[in-house]
Amino acid sequence: QVQLVESGGGSVQPGGSLRLSCAASGSLFNILSMGWYRQAPGKQREFVARITNSGGTYYADSVKGRFAISRDNAKTTVSLQMNGLRPEDTAVYYCNFQYSVTDGYWGQGTQVIVSS
Repeated sequence: QVQLVESGGGSVQPGGSLRLSCAASGSLFNILSMGWYRQAPGKQREFVARITNSGGTYYADSVKGRFAISRDNAKTTVSLQMNGLRPEDTAVYYCNFQYSVTDGYWGQGTQVIVSS
């Protein structure tokens, strides 16, 4: 059974930085990509960033140039460096390990609050 555990969330002032990490344990096979999503209060979960098996990275337009996704060589940990945080980045952030086009594992989420 695969478990994903996020860490690194917290409260920060606008313009600040946070680094989220997600560590996976269990049997990881055929992971196609690793990514981050977020869900703000009253809104649907939305895509933030993704890194593929080959190392390609993709970002939501709203975070391009501010956030950077990375992973370790063992492909068991994915991180999200968030710089220039804005109040609209406030959300619960979830990591995702995708093992098929339609299915993946999810973490429990970590809260990020950006407020002055």
